[in-house]
Amino acid sequence: MVIKVSMNKHKSRSKALKVAVGFSGVESVALKGDDMSQIEVTGDGVDAVALTTSLRKKVGYAEVVSVGAAGAGAGDQSMDNEKIEANPEPVVWPNYHVAAPLPHYDVCVVRDYDPYGCSIL
Repeated sequence: MVIKVSMNKHKSRSKALKVAVGFSGVESVALKGDDMSQIEVTGDGVDAVALTTSLRKKVGYAEVVSVGAAGAGAGDQSMDNEKIEANPEPVVWPNYHVAAPLPHYDVCVVRDYDPYGCSIL
């Protein structure tokens, strides 16, 4: 995958590389592009959204340019299509509706109740 990151100084470049290398599944990281503002990440099972979000939080502006298999040629394309077709249907979770809790009312019990009115007379 290739991620474009706004990196103006050497310090921000090294920080972006450290963030990318720290993610699980990352095998290699390299700077790419004319102005070295793109990071090429190679690995298995790397979450592009989580990596981009982390780069935004720690370095600055970041956007995903491309995601795909490294060095994918015409022969590799058919293998990717077979893998996609072999995946089962997505799991649909049931929609559980949780009712809002009812308000709690305090009940006051009067024990000395006189049904005939005033007890002073």
